Formats: sequence, structure tokens, C-alpha cells
Amino acid sequence: MEKTMAELRSIVMRAQDKWTDTGLPRVAMVRAEACANQVYQPMLHLVLQGTKTLSIGEEVYSYSPGHYFLVPVDVPATGQIHASAVDQPYLAVSLTLDVEVIAGLLMDEGKTPRAVQSACFEGVLAPAHMIDAWLRMMRLMDHPYESAILAPMIEREILFRALQGPLGGILRDVARPDGRMMQIRRVTQWIREHYTEPFRVEPLAVMADMSVAAFYRHFKSVTAMTPIQYQKRLRLLRARWLLLFDTLDATSIAYTVGYESASQFNREYARLYGLPPARDAARFKPSRPAKVESKALATAS
Repeated sequence: MEKTMAELRSIVMRAQDKWTDTGLPRVAMVRAEACANQVYQPMLHLVLQGTKTLSIGEEVYSYSPGHYFLVPVDVPATGQIHASAVDQPYLAVSLTLDVEVIAGLLMDEGKTPRAVQSACFEGVLAPAHMIDAWLRMMRLMDHPYESAILAPMIEREILFRALQGPLGGILRDVARPDGRMMQIRRVTQWIREHYTEPFRVEPLAVMADMSVAAFYRHFKSVTAMTPIQYQKRLRLLRARWLLLFDTLDATSIAYTVGYESASQFNREYARLYGLPPARDAARFKPSRPAKVESKALATAS
């Protein structure tokens, strides 16, 4: 399997220092050397080189080469990546989850063996068959005429292997129209669209077709956050983007992203990023090319 991983890494070294389009449907790759703070969309993420740490809510998860994890719903996360060496940056590939593709695989649910259920965001060692499928997928970058036929087949194979593994239960829930993932996903999408607005939990529970107690429990099990924590993380991610790439001052940004108190914004920002807003922004503005980074963050969020 090491030979397969080595070829995969050589292909992904073509990526830019951000998530890079491969020309293959729903498949992206990244070669990175810095931290990543963004809203992760539903996807399967495979680490090829280096390690990645994600802080999601109050939980911290670490992923090493050869491991994959699933993001079942849109989740704001603070990430840190670590290169293997100076000339060995962090490398990874991702597959955006398509509900219809997964649902098609579930037509044969009775033939798919069930495995022990793992928690959301837990890292799992990828089996050799999945790694091999990923290599065949990435090779198609150089064969666009073949990719139209073969990429959908290999996508199904990758997802099939995931369905057979410890994260299979989570993947099944993603595609079930009446499953908890779909119910919570409706709510996370609503909060993303209205993150600057105050809300009450009761209407969100109705939106998810759950009792308030069940909604709290399921929302946190899926996102590792309460609804209010989820909203705050969205606000702070957007605030940091504005601090780095806009001309607004910290107080104006606080009100722009929905805070009613600038002092509360400063406290929560410093708690998440380690420095008050102005000092944090000052670390990056002199050394970062704003146009390139702006585009990268806008794409991530």
C-alpha cells in the first residue's frame, strides 16, 4: 500500500496551497503549510501526508496519513496542519458527499454488512481497497475523456468502502431523507444563512421535527456544538476573514457579524484565536497577499 500512497502523494503535490479543483466531479486536493479555519462542507477527507488537527466545538480531533474522516453536515472548525518535513507539506484529497449517489448505494443496504458505529469526525484507517480506488480516481486527472465514464464508478466504490467501515452508519444517515443528519442539516443551513440574527431554539427544533431535548442532543452529536456555539463559531470565522481582508475596524466588524457588544466580541475572538482582533490581524496583513488569501478563504467558507 505504501507504493500506492507514494503515487497518490506525487499527484496531489500539483495542488495549490488551498483546496484545488481536480476537474473530477466533487473531488478536490490540497497541499498546505498553514492552519485552516473554515466551514467544512459534507465530505470524505483522506490524509496522505502530514497530520491535521481539527477543533470542532469543544472537541479536538487528530488525523494522520492513511486515515480518513467524514463531515456529515456543514461544520465550522479551527484547524492546524503539520507538515512531515520542510519539503513534505500536508497533502489530502476530499470527496464532497452527494446524497443521491449514496442513496443509490443504499438500494443494496441489505447486502452491505454493518460495522461498529464510530462517532462523527473520528479518524479511521483507510483500507487498501479504498486507497487503491483513490489512486485510480486521481489518475483520471490526466485522462479527461475516460473520467466522464470511470469517475462516477470509482466514486461509488470509494463510498461503498466507507459504507462497509466504522463510519458507515454516519454515511447512511447522510442519505436518509428522514434521518437525523438530514434533519440537522436543514437547521445548520438555516443558521448559516441567518448567522447574524438572534434565534430561539424552539423553532429550530420544529424545523428538525424533534422535541427540544432531542434536538439539542442530536445537534451536538452531529456538530460537536450547541446551536448557539455553532452560530458563534460562524460569526467568528466571518469576522476573522473581514479583519484580514476588509478595511473595517474591529468594532464595526463585531456589529456586522451580529454581535451586540464589541467587548463580548473581543473576548470570544481572543478565546478562539489566542489574540484580540486587532493584534491577530496585525500578524497577517503585512506578510500575506490579500488578493490570493481572500479568494482562498471565500472559497472555504
